[in-house]
Amino acid sequence: MDRLDAIFSPKSVAVIGASTKPGKVGHDIFVNILKGGFQGTLYPVNPQARSVQCVKAYPTILDIPDPVDLAIIILPPAEALKAVEQAPQKGVQGIVIVSAGFREVGGEGRRIEDEIAARCRQAGIRLVGPNCLGVINPHPSVRLNASFSARMPAYGHISFISQSGALCTAVLDFAADRDFGFSKFISIGNKADVDELDLLRYFHKDQDTEVIMIYLEELRRGREFIDEVREITSGDRPTPIIAVKSGRTAAGARAAASHTGSLAGTEGIYEAIFQQSGILRAESIEELFNYAHAFSGKKIPNGNKVAIITNAGGPGIVATDMTITSGLELAHFKEETIEALASHLPATANLLNPVDVIGDASQDRYENALGAVIKDEGVDGALVILTPQSMTNALGTAEAITRIANRTYKPVLCCFMGIVDVSEGVKYLQERGIPVFRFPEHAAQAFGALYRYSKWTSRQHLAQFEFKHDVERASEIIRKNLSEGRLYLGEAEGIEILNAYGFQTLPTFLARTREEAMDFAESMGAPVAMKIVSPQIIHKTDAGGVRLNLKGRDAVKKAYDTILENVLKFDPNAVVEGVLVQRMASPGEEVIIGMSRYPEYGPLIMFGLGGIFVEVFKDVVFRLAPVGRNEARRMVKGIRGYSLLKGVRGRPPRDIRALERCLVRLSDLAVNHPEIKEMDINPLIVHEKDQGAVAADCRIILEAPGGKGS
Repeated sequence: MDRLDAIFSPKSVAVIGASTKPGKVGHDIFVNILKGGFQGTLYPVNPQARSVQCVKAYPTILDIPDPVDLAIIILPPAEALKAVEQAPQKGVQGIVIVSAGFREVGGEGRRIEDEIAARCRQAGIRLVGPNCLGVINPHPSVRLNASFSARMPAYGHISFISQSGALCTAVLDFAADRDFGFSKFISIGNKADVDELDLLRYFHKDQDTEVIMIYLEELRRGREFIDEVREITSGDRPTPIIAVKSGRTAAGARAAASHTGSLAGTEGIYEAIFQQSGILRAESIEELFNYAHAFSGKKIPNGNKVAIITNAGGPGIVATDMTITSGLELAHFKEETIEALASHLPATANLLNPVDVIGDASQDRYENALGAVIKDEGVDGALVILTPQSMTNALGTAEAITRIANRTYKPVLCCFMGIVDVSEGVKYLQERGIPVFRFPEHAAQAFGALYRYSKWTSRQHLAQFEFKHDVERASEIIRKNLSEGRLYLGEAEGIEILNAYGFQTLPTFLARTREEAMDFAESMGAPVAMKIVSPQIIHKTDAGGVRLNLKGRDAVKKAYDTILENVLKFDPNAVVEGVLVQRMASPGEEVIIGMSRYPEYGPLIMFGLGGIFVEVFKDVVFRLAPVGRNEARRMVKGIRGYSLLKGVRGRPPRDIRALERCLVRLSDLAVNHPEIKEMDINPLIVHEKDQGAVAADCRIILEAPGGKGS
């Protein structure tokens, strides 16, 4: 038996702080439990009242004569603590603290919350809240509505988790409008004990939960969350998880010296968590419901080839456009499919995809068209659009669609446009588990979510790379710089660290004089690049501290003088340690890989197009370390510019395997050396297939022991 059963399926509930005054939280929650038809025993606790809503009240929980499974507490912090202290004596297994004034206000409130959590842990009691809306279980055998919501939602197979109590009431209203049912519904507030991961584990084991929806504001677990949720979304019994995350912009990004640090921020962290754990991200509450509705059909496509059937051209075009932007493709029908369509449809019908069965289409026409396309091996699923005409039989069409949908393993999603004229058909489809939407773009987006989840659950797992790194050599360089108070490592020392981790680098020398620069360049026998080396100059190009494609002693001499002159104008106080002379790399595709460390989550790895493009296009993806070969591959495929690496319009394909190896090496470097706060390799030049990748520039920012990085 799970200890959270006491929260969701208690046999008895005590409402501590139940009030006789309508409008008070303690009154409304008690009434909601009572009127919701709770199947257990309910006890109001109020020392000032003989009864609440005609139910005998008790001065304290200890005065209740029978066992109590769940205590709902609606009291100020100090009184709540006293109630928690009494709970173990009554054998309470679960506590939900609805009232506010705890951690969110700081000071004494935070101290009391910490003490409550400690006492619950000691007693083995699971605690939800404080500062939450409550918990709802509409199952007929429970019917618990311990929340602010006056309306008990319908029973279904979708569980919902929210950090925001205020949002919950809006979600419940939204669900009621759509006749949307829940298995479990909970607001977790301050998360003093029970958090998202606890609930995701519980719902995954819950036989009544088929899909999990979650509204996130912040997570306090990083790697542990990813590892466990990945098993939930893709293990032996995968459960889809769909999330809405507040704060979509990167406003949380901190000031940073590296490109990775400036581009990442909290948005990068959460995008990484979602990608690595298999959580589908929705952009709005409406989209969250649309995705969940699609999954309620219990059918996942094997691919992204979709057939669209419509009786109106406009909605078909909308669905087609949204299909493409959702990562789907219009299926190309086989000849026998087209022949079957032609035999059943009028001459004016469009037999190609999308199939237009014409406005006067009867239910038979829909049934024959859907039956033909769904049998096509090149079709992975279908979107069926109906716009009501004077001769349209919405119910009959719904019955026809259901007959075909029940005979195939492929998902069939519907869009019945309108409200009144199609209501009977919509109700028929909903009752039989056929997902139906109001607008074609919603249906197409939802099908795209099904396909993304299908890709996740059926992803290939390659054997991991096996590397041997010179960890001690890299640690020695880092320790030496930290002991000297140097938190910014220039390219020269950065290259040494990269070499210790097996990165391919370019021949590089640090010239401290003009003559040394000329001699080094001459010895390389090839065009060189020259770059300023100064702890104060992190972005060298901005300071005019870079010169490329230099040939001959005179060009090197002139470049050396120009670089020093530019740098001193840019920052007269900059300490110049020399000029780096580096052999120019052979041509290739420039990408950036980097890392930024976050206290609660660890190293965040970034990959994207490199050079100036990372600043202009910001075509980047993020993952939390450790990153293995499979995650590295998904990172490479995850940028919009992936086609440039595959080879496009005469451009040769690049060494993607070498790039994946570089990402894994970088992840190992970040994990093994927690002193590294931020770093960039920009550009990493990826050569043609089987020719490797070269790190052409590197910067590393260290974290001072017990303090802040530069």
